[in-house]
Amino acid sequence: MELSVTFWVLAYLAAFFVGCSKGGLQLLGLLSVPLLSLVIPAGAAAGLILPIYILSDWYGLWLYRHEYSKRNILILIPAGIIGIGIGWALAHVTNEDMVKVLVAAIGVAYCVDAVLKSRRVIEPKPADVPRGLFWGTLAGFTSFVSHAGGPPYNMYVLPQRLPKMVYAGTTTIIFAAVNLLKLPPYWILGQVNASSLWICLYLAPMSLFGAWAGYKLTGILPEKLFFRTVEAALILVAILLLREALPPLWHQWIG
Repeated sequence: MELSVTFWVLAYLAAFFVGCSKGGLQLLGLLSVPLLSLVIPAGAAAGLILPIYILSDWYGLWLYRHEYSKRNILILIPAGIIGIGIGWALAHVTNEDMVKVLVAAIGVAYCVDAVLKSRRVIEPKPADVPRGLFWGTLAGFTSFVSHAGGPPYNMYVLPQRLPKMVYAGTTTIIFAAVNLLKLPPYWILGQVNASSLWICLYLAPMSLFGAWAGYKLTGILPEKLFFRTVEAALILVAILLLREALPPLWHQWIG
């Protein structure tokens, strides 16, 4: 892995975004792998950034130790474990670019649906088990493949209209569990190794600063603006994922 100046700039920015996601601005973390994929292969980027996620998770758990939805945690963590298991089992046959297109489509679909529903009063949806198992499993799978569990997760959680700090805390706790469970299969598959862990040591301070900054911004932003920011980030992530995934798929189809 060639550690150019461009690599380090993008790596520090990716670590900051990961930290911000654990501080409450969850979808910013989805920008990390696409950013690093500009300079290293996507699989290596996912493996490099996973320990940064896990480190930031512990800080996020402390920040949100009193603000979370217990019911969502009890539904979504088991579902996420199922999704991780599927991702691991299919690791050698999964088309990563197709998964990115799927995640992008889910994000766009949610935002379009949210715009349409904003024109009329919609009652919050409860945290029900069938929908939670479906979206939680999909979130675990897409998180395993490319740390992109946010859009499926939000398809289930955002319609519940949780208070912003409860939403942020629930998200942090669930993905802390998911990320920790991803570490053994990532190590076995070689995506996390001793070399990548050394690089993470240099990136760790930036991720912790990002977690602090994300928590402060989450507390300051008005609730409506906070969720509009989440939706805008979903669209941005969808664009980045499509930009990364469609060219190789196009070459594959026409080749």
